Formats: sequence, structure tokens, C-alpha cells
Amino acid sequence: EGVGAKRPHQCHQKSSFTLSPWLIRTYLRTNTPLCFSPSILRGLQALIHLFKANIGTGLLGLPLAMKNAGIIVGPISLLVVGVMIIHCMDILVKCAHHFCHKMQKPFVDYGDTVMYGLEASPFLWLRNHSMWARYLVRSLLIITQLGFCSVYFLFLADNFKQVEETASISNKCQQNKTTEEMLPYLHLHLYMLTFLPFMILLVFFHDLLMLAIFSTVGNIAILGSMALIFSYIIQDIPNPKNLPWSANWQTYTLFFGTAVFSLEGISVILPLENQMKYPNNYVVILYIVMPIIIILYISLGTLGYMKFGEDIQASIILNLPNCWLYQSVKILHSIGIFFTYALQFCVPAEIIIPLVMSWAPQRSELLVDLSVRAFMVCMTYIFAMLIPQMELVTVLLGSASCSVLALIIPPLLEICTYYSDGLSSFIIIKDLFISILGILGCIMGTYQAFYEIIHQNFFSSSQNSTRPIIYF
Repeated sequence: EGVGAKRPHQCHQKSSFTLSPWLIRTYLRTNTPLCFSPSILRGLQALIHLFKANIGTGLLGLPLAMKNAGIIVGPISLLVVGVMIIHCMDILVKCAHHFCHKMQKPFVDYGDTVMYGLEASPFLWLRNHSMWARYLVRSLLIITQLGFCSVYFLFLADNFKQVEETASISNKCQQNKTTEEMLPYLHLHLYMLTFLPFMILLVFFHDLLMLAIFSTVGNIAILGSMALIFSYIIQDIPNPKNLPWSANWQTYTLFFGTAVFSLEGISVILPLENQMKYPNNYVVILYIVMPIIIILYISLGTLGYMKFGEDIQASIILNLPNCWLYQSVKILHSIGIFFTYALQFCVPAEIIIPLVMSWAPQRSELLVDLSVRAFMVCMTYIFAMLIPQMELVTVLLGSASCSVLALIIPPLLEICTYYSDGLSSFIIIKDLFISILGILGCIMGTYQAFYEIIHQNFFSSSQNSTRPIIYF
């Protein structure tokens, strides 16, 4: 066999995100699996990472999402979307395991799984274009994860800016009214620029076992902020009888984008499973973590909308009282989001860096590795500067990219993978139903998000993240 011959390999340890340059070069030259790190994630560490990857900035925008859907339709829709996304995660893991056994490989990523799925399809056109599907999935993963990182830049800068603006407040809690007046965007950009070097240093830590420590700290900080938020919104909840049960279809598309953005953790599903010492336990962990997250999301979104009604803002922390007890929520949540940045960054880094490293001189591999990471962080900073309306960025990402990865591709992948083995009509109808819903939400949500971004950036003289949304 030649050096580049394709043959099955056995790897007694699962691969890691630790992108050691000489191992990358070995992989690119010999097609051997990457057994990067002797450190393997245990169940608790994988659980921590999975929880952290699904708890982000989208959580705080769910009360506004409930307003966009209605007090009855919103919670029911979020539950349905959550159940479908969990099911699609399960499908992806199942198909990946199927091709691991079939191809005698220790691990396949999302792009490889889709490529092998199309190769198993009974349709000749799909088989001939399977490689392009792999490129599409990897491109969407890069766009989605770097988009998450850009939103984190916006979130961190905006929250610390608000904390500084309220630095002179007293300990007496009163309803927050100062956030309606926004400083010029240049001021916000300076805050983002301040975080830039810290983000670059953070992504230099790319071993998931090390990041588990950061994820633990982030989870504690976010759970602390959630405890403070719930402690406030459960007090004196108004009667929700005056809140609309449902909303019009334009606002519902914005709800869909926010909901999918909040729940889309499918990008890190296979990388985390690949890290586990006992990967067969991963599905159990998935079904433990995700229902808890869905319950948390529905509770916060519903109670937050009931508490503040039509006055709910793009992020619920903007509605909290102006005192240090509740302003600390911004600091705690920002700490959690800061450490989440590195976890979300791992996915595009694992795709891009090996490609760049294949062209790098051997003596410069470490420098190239770190330089590419720094450049990618700078790109997320630039994108965050260009579109500073965070709630619209989340809707756009959720509709245009997350829905494709989380709702459209996995059901179709299941049909292609198992069609030749004989699928029941129920499974085919179920998969087509989920994919069609994802396609409809993707088209309508993307259109509405683009419309709002263009309107607010080019046709509006004064921009405010809490102003009413205008529709066609």
C-alpha cells in the first residue's frame, strides 16, 4: 500500500481538539486518524461541555421571542422545536456511529457523515455530489460557530458598557430606565476592542480537557445569574390574561430564529462524543442535559414575558432593576459567555487550521497555528462591529444557518443512510415533516432578519435595539 492509501485504522484513544502541528502533518500525509491527546473526557466533563455549549446569549432573548410568538403559542412552539432538535441530534450521532462501523473508522465528523450518507443514497445525482455536501456542511459550521463568537463579542461589550453607565447608582433597586438611551456605536466598539486581546489569549487553550475547567467556571457563573433573574421575575407576576395568545406570522419567524439559535448545539455534538472515554454513554448524557435546558428555556421565556409584558426588551437583563444586586447578573453572565467563546471556537478551528497547516513550513507550524487562531478571532470582532443589533444577528444566524444544521440536514441524512436497509413510511414522513418545517423557518426567518438589518442600518437615522420592529 502507498502512503496515501485509504485503509481502516484502529485508534485506542479517541481524537482531541489539541491540534499538535506534527500530528496534523502526519494526518495530512498518511490519512491516519488523529489520536492527539492522552486526555479523554469522562461523562461528567462531557456533560459540563454539552450544558455550556447550549447555554449562551440566546437564553436571555427568549422572553422577547415569547412576545413574538404569543403567551400560549410561544411555550408550545419552543417545546416542539426543542424536541425536534434533540431528535435530530440523536439522528446525527446514530448515523455517525453507523458509518464508523461501516467504514471501520474511529470517528467521523458532521461533514464526513453527510458525505457518506449521500454516497449511500439510492439517487445517482446525490452520490455524485456527496463531496459538495461535505463542503457545504463544513462551511455552515464555520459560519455558525464564528457567528456565535461574534454575538459573544457584542454581548460582552454591551454588558460591560451598561455596567459602567450604572457605576454611580445606589444600592436601592429601581426599574431600569437608563438602557433606553444608547451611546454612539464607537463607544461600544471600543469595549469590543478591549476584549479582543483576551479572546485571542483564550483560544490559545485548545485542549478540551483544559477547557472543561473553564466551562465549569462558566456554568457556575451562568447558573448564578439565572438564579438572580428567576428570583426577581417570580415576584408579583401580573395576570397574563391581557397578553396575546398568538402573534402574526412575521413576528413568529423572528421567534423561530431566536429559538433555533438558542437551542442549536448540534455543531459540538460529534466533537464532544469523539472526546469521550466511553462514547456509548453519550446518548444518555444527551437525553439528560437537553431536556433540562429546554425546561429552563421555556420557564425563563414564559415567566420573563409574563413579568414584563409588552415592555420586555431584547435581553431580559435590560429589564432588571438598576441596583448592584441585579446588575451583577450582567457580570456573571458575561463571565460564562467569555469562557463559552473558546468552546464554540474549537469547531471552526478544527476545520480551518489543518487546511492552513498543510501549506505551512514545518519549522513555522506553531507560529502559523497561533496566527490563524488570532486572525479568526479578529474576524469575529470585525463582524460584530458591522452589525451591532444583537437580537437581529441571533435571528439571522438561527434562521439561515442553525436551522439547516439542526433541523433540515439530519432528517434527510437519516433517509439517505438507511433507505437501502428499508425505512418505514412513518420514519420517512416524520423526517420529511421536520425538514420541511426547517426549510420554511429558514426562508421566512432569513428574509425577515435581512429586511430588518438593512432597514435599521441604511434607512433609519436613529437606531435602538429596543425599538419596534417594522414589517413589510
